[in-house]
Amino acid sequence: MVRLRFILYFYMVVALTVSGLGFGPPPIIAAEKTAPMPEEDVQVLASGPIHEAFAEAVALDPEPGIVAPKASPALIEEIPPEQKPEGDIQWIPGYWAWDDERNEYIWVSGIWRVPPPGRQWVPGYWTPAEQGYQWISGYWASAKVNETEYLPEPPESVEVGPSSHAPSPDYTWIPGCWVWQYGRYAWRPGYWGVMHPDWIWVPDHYNWTPHGYIFVGGYWDFTVIHRGVLFAPVFFPSRMHLGLTFSFSPGFVIDLNVFDDALFLRPRYRHYYYGDYYAPRYYKKGIYPWFSLHARRVVYDPIYTHQRWHHRNDVAWENHLQKRFRERREHEGLQPPRSFEHRAKPDKAGRSSNSERLSLVMPLDRAGKTKASVYRFKPLSEKEQREFSQREKEVRTYRRKRQRRETRQQNMPKKKTSRKPAPNKEKFSRSPIMDRSNEKANRKKAPPARYKSPKPNPDVEPLQRKDDLSRSWNKSQKSEGRARESKGRGRRSSDSVREFRNKGGRSESRMRKSDDRQQRWDAGRLRLNERWRSR
Repeated sequence: MVRLRFILYFYMVVALTVSGLGFGPPPIIAAEKTAPMPEEDVQVLASGPIHEAFAEAVALDPEPGIVAPKASPALIEEIPPEQKPEGDIQWIPGYWAWDDERNEYIWVSGIWRVPPPGRQWVPGYWTPAEQGYQWISGYWASAKVNETEYLPEPPESVEVGPSSHAPSPDYTWIPGCWVWQYGRYAWRPGYWGVMHPDWIWVPDHYNWTPHGYIFVGGYWDFTVIHRGVLFAPVFFPSRMHLGLTFSFSPGFVIDLNVFDDALFLRPRYRHYYYGDYYAPRYYKKGIYPWFSLHARRVVYDPIYTHQRWHHRNDVAWENHLQKRFRERREHEGLQPPRSFEHRAKPDKAGRSSNSERLSLVMPLDRAGKTKASVYRFKPLSEKEQREFSQREKEVRTYRRKRQRRETRQQNMPKKKTSRKPAPNKEKFSRSPIMDRSNEKANRKKAPPARYKSPKPNPDVEPLQRKDDLSRSWNKSQKSEGRARESKGRGRRSSDSVREFRNKGGRSESRMRKSDDRQQRWDAGRLRLNERWRSR
């Protein structure tokens, strides 16, 4: 009997050792750092979110991030592609994003990015919330600061657009913003700013965090085609999330022509989307066409503003976008495909089996051959591979430090106090991803001078927010619905603000006035363009 038990125990130890759980040395497979993701398990998406470090829309009224019902998987080891664009360009790792349709997470692939001059990237993160897990957006902070100031909630924006005609067609309207000064918020009105063909202005705005609101000062960014290379998001099967560690290297690029074609905005998520979001159900989810007037009431879209200025002499430009959108919504055959079969072999002309439909995703080896590409690719050296691999680890550490800094008081009991909310400053180290160019040495590539914004007007009375935006998913869904109904933007003077607050039906009245102002602005802009062309 004892001998039988010994034999059973011996075979049990052998089985555990072979499986890597016993007392002996682990198998050869377990000795490897990470196993590469099998190609058949990678689903390249032809529609999805765009990496927020590549392009971001500015929310006029900042809101908390969306809440997912479950935690995101562990971050994967993302290896940069073997081909790198020439020039001063950096690799920014990807992150998990929640997909409503799949009810699952998808991976937003990393990107090759030229950082905006004088900025550093602060990556976003997922954190536990009351009803799930909440996304805290990343942002481009100034590279000169070494501390973050967390501010109280800013009042509702009272921006309604320009009150006068542009000085010339070279100008565009920069929206106003609340600024913190002398222990309170004061309204800084909008102004006209000169546009530049190779630069896009991202205005002042706020980012919500569990610790407070972060003010991000305005900055110049490159036009889309000069920002870098954008890789397509991917979906991994659920079985790959069961505690397994694997590596992944993106190899399929998003055609940057999507930024004048199949582009959408999701203000609630502060993300751009590309691909097939033409069905009415997406509009109800808060995903709007990038040229939509409805979206522009909720966010300021720097890319649309620059494109609108670029086509300032084309009266029919916006009508053409709307017409093309309606045609694709009505005819499914004109819409981009929802999935991308990257294992299908192209024909002799380089076209895939569904080439008659709009193709937005392509292999990396074709990226340098498109009309929208301005980069030439070169192989990644071993030294660069080690540097980018080390930088990815630094980015993860930097993300964790930010999360701890902003969430350490989240679960603490709230103390009742009669004191007014005050800003809270926190020191932080510089990001591993930042602009390292020398503007003084290369003045030709330096951005234009910053806009001189007008002084804040302390006489504008803040509007009390009508929603508690710190509540999570279900209640924020109602907030998103009310945002789609467009509450309006208010007035600049204290008298007009009080008048609106005392009248019934304030939202509808303000929205009608906002629409009238928008129509007068568009009509005046067209008349001004015709006048300048006739000179």
